[in-house]
Amino acid sequence: MTISATGESWPPARSQWLRYWSAVPAEQTEALAADIAGLCEVRDVTLPQNGLGLLKLPDSALNDLYFLGEVPVSHAHVEVTAPDGTRSEGGARLLDDRQSLARALAVLDATLAERLPKHEQALDLLNTGRAAILETRAERNAILATTRVDFSLLGDGSEDDDE
Repeated sequence: MTISATGESWPPARSQWLRYWSAVPAEQTEALAADIAGLCEVRDVTLPQNGLGLLKLPDSALNDLYFLGEVPVSHAHVEVTAPDGTRSEGGARLLDDRQSLARALAVLDATLAERLPKHEQALDLLNTGRAAILETRAERNAILATTRVDFSLLGDGSEDDDE
């Protein structure tokens, strides 16, 4: 594990992998997952699923739960077995209705977790996603900086009282 210039450890914790891979175009992650499936045996532990989830939030006054709305959700859980017999399980749960994407991300998760064949490419995709997230963050910070107002230039109003 190394520390990057931004102070983050690399590779990141497994809990961050889906966040980074989700910032990469889906075609790239699905293509890499297909390459991995060509080298390794991929078995669905549970069938990939998609559907709608209800988003519940408590109201601030009485702390009663209310339903804000529905969100698309997809889920996949796979087991990947390398040619040498090494097995790894991976999973993905996304706020997205594409179960093929959830399955592809689950394959990448399993591959990188046990450093199976093509894990270097999965790590490269993580870095690509991280760069995309950092670029988006920098753009948002630049926009935010342009909206700041410096009230110190307004003075305290005492010069208006003298007239």
